[in-house]
Amino acid sequence: MRRPKSWEPSAQSKQVEAEASDGEGGGDTEMMQQETVPVPALSKKTKQPKECFLIQPKETNEDATKTRKRRKKKITDILAKSEPKPGTPEDLQKLMKDYYSSNRSVIELEELNIPDSCFLKANDLTHSLSSYLKEICPKWVKLRKSHSEKKSVLMLIICSSAIRALELIRSMTAFRGDSKVMKLFAKHIKVQEQVKLLEKRVVHLGVGTPGRIKELVKQGGLNLNPLKFLVFDWNWRDQKLRRMMDIPEIRKEVFELLEMGVLNLCKSESLKLGLF
Repeated sequence: MRRPKSWEPSAQSKQVEAEASDGEGGGDTEMMQQETVPVPALSKKTKQPKECFLIQPKETNEDATKTRKRRKKKITDILAKSEPKPGTPEDLQKLMKDYYSSNRSVIELEELNIPDSCFLKANDLTHSLSSYLKEICPKWVKLRKSHSEKKSVLMLIICSSAIRALELIRSMTAFRGDSKVMKLFAKHIKVQEQVKLLEKRVVHLGVGTPGRIKELVKQGGLNLNPLKFLVFDWNWRDQKLRRMMDIPEIRKEVFELLEMGVLNLCKSESLKLGLF
């Protein structure tokens, strides 16, 4: 239907159309703004989140030393995996060469060799002390009766401590009989007292530590020339499972004692060595 040319919209209708057009236009504007909101670009300087790693502290020298100490095998661990082996003359010879190899010439090391004929049969770990001594010295009774020289003994038994010396003295009752036995260690006994006792009476058997025996020889209280048997308490182990020759101090004193006339007596075949 055509509108007459003279017709014009009323003021009220114009106002309604204006509001409608404003509302539609405003909605479109808001939608356009929402659609055209630019997404902020990631800046090159913005750091991307990284994976987190735990960095272990560096091992210091002290930590490394402690680790090595913990890993060090103990003699108890070694013995737990192996059966005990009786000592042999070769063991003594090897220990002497190893001990003196750094400060002795080849010729001097050869002079330390002990003749095989000097060694008695070693304990095979089946003997008690009395049974072993009876085996290596079957004529002991006759030998001790002929001994009358003071400041000397016929047999020396060398061990690692005073406590062990007392144990050995108690365990050799069946062998010693009426023999005079003397304790030759430092615990509770002064050197001068032992020297006086050796000067006063005849002693057949001496049991003690190498350090005290060495000191008695050094002071002239003990003469080694009449000595016929020198027995090492070789196979016995202490609470730490150490043999007497495993202890550095004892090993040092034993070798020093051997050089104080024992080696010469062995080479002259007047002295025999035993490993109990």
